Amino acid sequence: MGAVSGVQRGLLPARMPSVGGALRYAESVLLAGGQRQARRNAWAAVCENRRHAAERDDADAAPGPRRLS
Repeated sequence: MGAVSGVQRGLLPARMPSVGGALRYAESVLLAGGQRQARRNAWAAVCENRRHAAERDDADAAPGPRRLS
């Protein structure tokens, strides 16, 4: 019986659809599920902090009485 490649055995996807897909695939192989979730949570926190900062900037730029924070 001849050698069987990883693609033929179903270990690797037959084709990577995009760079993002390749990175997600590499992440799923290399990192445990908890580490992936921690990274997603950290990124969500960064986005939330940026949103709050933008709201503060908008409130500071608005005319009228200033709020105490």
